[in-house]
Amino acid sequence: MKTIRCNQQIIYDFNHQHPPILHVPSGTTVEIETYDCFENQIKHPDELQGVDWSRVNPATGPIYVEGAMPGDVLKVKIEKIEIGNQGVMCAGPNLGVLGDELTELVAKMIPISDNKAIFDDLDLPLNPMIGVIGVAPAGEGISCGTPGSHGGNMDNTMIEEGATLYFPIFVEGALFALGDFHAAMGDGEVGVTGIEIPGKATVILEVLKGCSIPHPMLENDQVWTTIVSAPTLDEAAKESVKMMAELLSIQTGRSLADIVMLLSAVGNVEICQIVDPLMTARCVVSKEMLTQMKIKHLVG
Repeated sequence: MKTIRCNQQIIYDFNHQHPPILHVPSGTTVEIETYDCFENQIKHPDELQGVDWSRVNPATGPIYVEGAMPGDVLKVKIEKIEIGNQGVMCAGPNLGVLGDELTELVAKMIPISDNKAIFDDLDLPLNPMIGVIGVAPAGEGISCGTPGSHGGNMDNTMIEEGATLYFPIFVEGALFALGDFHAAMGDGEVGVTGIEIPGKATVILEVLKGCSIPHPMLENDQVWTTIVSAPTLDEAAKESVKMMAELLSIQTGRSLADIVMLLSAVGNVEICQIVDPLMTARCVVSKEMLTQMKIKHLVG
């Protein structure tokens, strides 16, 4: 297993011009250490006022995966997620859904103890997940704070231990990176921050040849999903459904009308996040339903 540390190299945008921190063959397991979304700048609530906002959402990487070429798919299996023992959250003017009703920028430190997040007198359940994860786009770099077809800041609560992601590859080597872990976060990330925390992820990186996808996808033990980011939530939701419908139609040979009816009956459209420069939604279909349709894999 290969290991990379966040103090070796981080990036603030997904960009094909970044030199790789590591070259690995397809199928390699890599342990990746990350800073939190503030690059570990906040150790006490008072330090929020002095944060360098140009150093937010860093991702560790990128990693060059041998054999990855434009038009291929990068499969990323999340074997393990480990998080630190203290997180941080903030809220303030112009941040998130209710930022227009807040007048003061405040931060709160969130200790992690006994598999819970301690929020004042409340014990919050943990759902460790990765907020920023993806590959380099073909054109100009895209800020790690922005999601897109390359992945990026999708803030999808399903990107957790045991999940497998699939990314379209746009440049040679894919140039994979990740960061922005959360100890806990609700769908939507309505206040801009989940419980931001440093951590480590163990992932398996594999190149899939002979298949292509327009946007990221995710599977776990129960479901397959399509993940789309767009300027509005309506656009993201509609495109995620369209992508799922096209995949199901191709795999089954069923008419688009039948697929639309099936998705209306058993598909779920869910919000990932509504606070980044683009909005992100997912379309979710159970593996049990896909098994009935004799579909083993939607990718590869």
